[in-house]
Amino acid sequence: MSEPDHVIDVLNSGTLIRLLPGLVASLPFLCVLTGDASIRRRPMARVTEPLRAMGVTVMGRQADTLPPLAIRGGPLMGLTHHMAVASAQVKSCLLLAGLRAEGETSIVEPAPSRDHTERMIRFAGGRVQREEVSGGVGTVRVWPLERLSLDAVAVPGDFSSAAFFLVAALLTSNSDVTTENCGLNPSRTGLLAVLERMGADIRVERGEMPGPEPEGRVTARSSVLVATEVGPTEVPGLIDELPLFLLAAARAEGMSRLRGAAELRAKESDRLEVMASILRALGVDVTEHPDGMDVVGKPHGWPGGAVFPCADHRMAMVGAVAGAASEKGVVVDDVDCISVSYPGFTETLESLGGTWKRQR
Repeated sequence: MSEPDHVIDVLNSGTLIRLLPGLVASLPFLCVLTGDASIRRRPMARVTEPLRAMGVTVMGRQADTLPPLAIRGGPLMGLTHHMAVASAQVKSCLLLAGLRAEGETSIVEPAPSRDHTERMIRFAGGRVQREEVSGGVGTVRVWPLERLSLDAVAVPGDFSSAAFFLVAALLTSNSDVTTENCGLNPSRTGLLAVLERMGADIRVERGEMPGPEPEGRVTARSSVLVATEVGPTEVPGLIDELPLFLLAAARAEGMSRLRGAAELRAKESDRLEVMASILRALGVDVTEHPDGMDVVGKPHGWPGGAVFPCADHRMAMVGAVAGAASEKGVVVDDVDCISVSYPGFTETLESLGGTWKRQR
């Protein structure tokens, strides 16, 4: 790997802006990382501080807390880092750095977070393990090695993308949707357990595991939902799907509650604020909290409305799902932003019987 001759632009990828520093941390050259406007608002101290403790020279805006980041790598020392908030991105950054550090690197997380990186490291011949302590608290340890060895890797379909159509089926009358070859990593599919608790008609058929990740088929059918609560220990397993949980809660009987999700305020948008705005536009009664929301469901649905996703791809797709489940449709003022994570979203929606049209 050689020194880049220009700034690396991660565009809108929050995963890259947090994982790449760990990857280049041990390399003896300068690397500058930046991204779009939302990425340049991402808090980075949770990455830069432990990397600096490992021996990396790293600088950024606002006292090294915001991108762009300038990283000059070099020899690393392993460390023990206690994470205040469970974050797969932060954990993965430190695991990647730990692969080239001297000694053991340990990350103590307050709750289990997504383990894609651990699975890939093991699949490639590395040594990494998680030791449970109590109450969800655990320590993830990684040891250095000279090189990883990977051939072809089977990558299953993205559960976060599939989840939009699964929830659309639950909320739309006389509907059923089946996703094939869908990633079923248990640290990633927390939304399924929450929806099943709400009474959702969901069937999961697990398939073979040709690579480091489990996969299979998931079918969702129109369902009558009841309210539930999602708390801090459950949040890491469905952090990107929480807006979909809130939309499902908007159709459930009773009041649903979400707590421990302050992390949503530091995504591509303030997703708690934007979701509250979207649900209110649909006529749903919500109470916003610093780390969550209360949602009083409308089991009989909503006529329609207009939503403003604030250039956030997931919020735009939530608006589209709300439109599919409405009586008259929902106007989404920005569908172009969806291409950040799902360029074919509107075509997939149409293939399932949904309709949309671009207003001028």
